[in-house]
Amino acid sequence: MRSAIWIGIFVGSTVGGLVPELWGGDMISYSGVLLSGVGAFAGLWLGSRTSR
Repeated sequence: MRSAIWIGIFVGSTVGGLVPELWGGDMISYSGVLLSGVGAFAGLWLGSRTSR
């Protein structure tokens, strides 16, 4: 159960951090950090749902 949650957090934060690069932004910017947090939360939620 715990590994699915951690994998979800890792993948979600990575994808969320890379999204600003689609519009020419930087991974280390306000939008990159914000979307990385949103992606981590989404990965946490998805990992907890799949581990049930």
